Amino acid sequence: MAQAPILSWEGLGLQQGGGWLFTDLDLNIGPRDRLALIGRNGAGKTTLLKLVANQIEPDKGKRSIQPGTKIVMLEQEPDVAAHATLMDFALSGEDAPARHEVEAIAGQLGIDMSRDATASSGGERRRAAIARALAMEPDLLLLDEPTNHLDLAAIEWLESWLNRYSGAFIVISHDRTFLTRLTRATLWLDRGSMRRKEVGFGGYEAWEEQVYAEEARAADKMDAKLKLEAHWLQRGVTARRKRNQGRLEKLHQMRAERASMLSPQGAAKLKIVSDGTKTKAVITAEHVTKSYGDRVIIRDFSLRIQRQDRIGIVGANGAGKTTLLKLLTGEIEPDIGTITLAKTLSGVMIDQQRSLLSPEKRMRDILAEGGDWIDVRGVRKHVQAYLKDFLFDPSMVDARVGTLSGGERSRLLLAREFARTSNLLVLDEPTNDLDLETLDMLQEVIADYDGTVLIVSHDRDFLDRTVTITLGLDGSGTVDVIAGGYADWEAKRKTQATSANSAKKSALPPPPPPTQKKAKLSYKDQRDYDLLPQKIEELEAAILADEEALADPALYTADPAKFAKLTKALDTKRAEKDAAEERWLALAEEVEELEG
Repeated sequence: MAQAPILSWEGLGLQQGGGWLFTDLDLNIGPRDRLALIGRNGAGKTTLLKLVANQIEPDKGKRSIQPGTKIVMLEQEPDVAAHATLMDFALSGEDAPARHEVEAIAGQLGIDMSRDATASSGGERRRAAIARALAMEPDLLLLDEPTNHLDLAAIEWLESWLNRYSGAFIVISHDRTFLTRLTRATLWLDRGSMRRKEVGFGGYEAWEEQVYAEEARAADKMDAKLKLEAHWLQRGVTARRKRNQGRLEKLHQMRAERASMLSPQGAAKLKIVSDGTKTKAVITAEHVTKSYGDRVIIRDFSLRIQRQDRIGIVGANGAGKTTLLKLLTGEIEPDIGTITLAKTLSGVMIDQQRSLLSPEKRMRDILAEGGDWIDVRGVRKHVQAYLKDFLFDPSMVDARVGTLSGGERSRLLLAREFARTSNLLVLDEPTNDLDLETLDMLQEVIADYDGTVLIVSHDRDFLDRTVTITLGLDGSGTVDVIAGGYADWEAKRKTQATSANSAKKSALPPPPPPTQKKAKLSYKDQRDYDLLPQKIEELEAAILADEEALADPALYTADPAKFAKLTKALDTKRAEKDAAEERWLALAEEVEELEG
C-alpha cells in the first residue's frame, strides 16, 4: 500500500498582485517521491517550493508534516554575501551540517570551500550550495534549477547521488535529460491550479497535449473567448512542438550530410573541396594548437565550419570551451596553425548579460528604443507582434524590466539580440532560467536562423535537438568532432573507454591459475546467506504493519508520542531491510562465482 505522506498541504492558496497566484492546491509528498515540478515562467514554481519549505506564509491552506522531517531547499541563487568563505556559508544557520560531511561532498564536486565567497563564480557558489544541502541529510530535498552553472561532470555526479538518495525530492529544472532520468511523478502548475500524474517527466509532454486537447474539445462547446484561449493553449503549444518535430527530421538530414564530410577521426576533409563548396566556409581552423604555460588546451584541431552549421561546444569546466570559442571567433590567436574567418562574417554574441538590462526601462525601450516598430534582421515588425513571437503577452510592452522574472529577462534579451542583423550567432549557456516552452521556442528560432550558430551549453537535450556538429573537449587538448549532438559524443566516449579498457586488459600478463580460489563461504557468511531471506521477509511484514498504523489520520492527533515512536521505528526497520538486502545480494554474487 502507499506510504503515509511526510508532508501535505490542503487547500493551499497564495495571493500576488491583487489576485490569486494559485488557489485550492492539494499536495501530498511521500517519503520516496521523485517529483518534477513543471510550469511556465511566472506560474509560481519557486514560490510553491518556498511554501513547502515553510519559508513564506500562504494566504490559506492547512499544512501537515511528520514530526522530525527535515526539509532542505537548494535555492536558484545562493546568497553568500554575508560570509567570508564558501565553507562559512555552508556551515551557517541553526541546523548547519557537519564540516566533515560538507568536505566529503565538496571534494567529489571539485570545489575549494576555502574560496572567498564574494569573489567566487556562479558555478562555485552552486557547488558550495549543493555540498551544504546534501550534507544536511534531508528527508525532503527541494531543488530549484540545480544544474544551472554546473558542468557536465558535476551534473552527472548529482544525478548519480540523487539516484542513490533514500529521501524524497521535488525538482524544478529546464534540463530535460536530468528530469527524464530522475523523476517518477510530475506536478504541473498551470493557470493557478495544479495537476499530478504518476509518470516521470518522460511522459509529461504527451500528458500535457492530452490535457490541452481535452480542454479544446470542451471549449468548442462554449463561447468564442474560450475558443481563443484554447487556441493559444493547444495550438500554440502542440503546433510548435509538431513544427519542431519536423525541424528535428531536417536536423538529422543535416547531420548525415556533415558526417559524410568528416574523416573517420572527426577532422574536416579540408583538401576535398570542389564546385564552390569552399565559398560556403565561414570559419576554417587548420592544425590549431593553443597552450597556456605548460598546459596544452587545444591540440592540432582542424575544422571547416559552413554557413548554417550549428556547432555545440561541450566539456567539463576548465576543459577549454571558452578558449576554443575565442579561437573560432577570432578573439584570440592560436600558437600554431591558422584560423580564417570569412570577410563577410558579422556576429552577435548572446551571453548571460541579463543583469545589464536596466530595471527601470520598459520592454519597448529595450526592443524598439521606446517606439512601436522594431527592425528584425532587416524586416520592420510591430513590437507587440514581435513580443508574441517570444511568448510574451503583447500587453506587456510597457512593463518595466524590474518587474520581470529571471526567465522573462533572459527571454527579452534573446528577443533583442535575435533582432539584430548577423550571420553568426554565439550563444553562451542560452538555456539558463528558461522554461520548457521557451526552450522549444529557442530551438525553433535557431533552426530558422539563416546563418551559423556556435553554442556553449551543458544542456544535453537542447544540444541533441539543435546542433549539427558537437565539439567535445576532455581536457587533454583533444577536440572530438562529432556529426550529431551530445548523445552522439557520449556514445563515442563510451566506445573509446571500452576500447581503452580492452587494450589495457590485453596488455596485462595472464592471470595466475585459480589455485587460490576460495572453496566455499566462511561459516558466518554461509549462515547469513541462509538466514537473511527469512529476516528480510520478517522486516517487510513489520514495515507494512507500521505503515498501516501510521496511515490512520487520527493517530497523530490522538497520540503524538506513539506516532513519533512508530515513525522512528519504521525508519530503523527500513534501514535494516536495505542493509540486509545489500548483504544478501553480495553473498549471492560470491556464491555464484564459487559455483561458476
